[in-house]
Amino acid sequence: MPMHPAKPLTILLALLSSACSPLAPVNFLVPEDTYTLKADQSYGEHGRQKLDVYLPLEGVAEAPVVVFFYGGTWRGGERADYAFVGEALASRGIITVIPDYRIYPDVTYPAFLEDSAAATAWVRARQETWQPERQPLFVMGHSSGAYNASMLALDPRWLDEQDLDPQQLAGWIGLSGPYEFLPIINPDVKPIFPYPNTPEETQPYFHAGPESPPALLMAATPDKLVDPDRNTGQLTEKLREAGVSVETHYYESLNHLTIIVVMAQPLQWWEPVAAEVHDFIMRHSSATSSPES
Repeated sequence: MPMHPAKPLTILLALLSSACSPLAPVNFLVPEDTYTLKADQSYGEHGRQKLDVYLPLEGVAEAPVVVFFYGGTWRGGERADYAFVGEALASRGIITVIPDYRIYPDVTYPAFLEDSAAATAWVRARQETWQPERQPLFVMGHSSGAYNASMLALDPRWLDEQDLDPQQLAGWIGLSGPYEFLPIINPDVKPIFPYPNTPEETQPYFHAGPESPPALLMAATPDKLVDPDRNTGQLTEKLREAGVSVETHYYESLNHLTIIVVMAQPLQWWEPVAAEVHDFIMRHSSATSSPES
């Protein structure tokens, strides 16, 4: 019997108001029998260069693939906390990969982008073991993870280091991402980038152009951490001016955190974030002939 909407909402609100991280407990609300998990796969030698793969129970051979990067201001985060994202997409027929990546203070920019590209290259290579023919590949992220995803999609330097190209991506998805944040004001972010003389090349916005892959940009209107107008709004305009296909959705009932939390299966009634992500991936999968090279 499905859980009544009021119950998960009550649990969620309690978690959000607690001192602990709200993400790990959210996973107790989601089923574990809707996917096959291949955990602790290494894409590098560092302890944080590992990832988890969530495979659909059926149709793996024809399933599109998305690599999801979580947020945490490049200072924290654990892939296991985002099992609800893996479940939400794998249960809808999408192979979902969630990597960890190196974070501050162990590393600064651009190491987390190098890790993100390496994880994506690992996935690209492993597709041949999951599927007779590689299906379309997407990158996706929330908050600082959306920054990672956008830089892979918009700035060819990072995938080029892995002998890949952004045009091999069928699309990318950003939830509440920071795409242009100069000058850097957040004290937590300053030591991670070359502050105070942070170059424009560190900003996704300045790499958007006609060759950029299709995008789905989502933001919470009341977001107090990442300005939705400056980031999602401005990047949408620049991509559209460049002739790139971009879809943008704003949610008035969500905030910076809940825009990702509502992807958890018992909370999907709140706003259709998971459904919009699924629809975008499937639509651009059917429109894309994924290159084999």
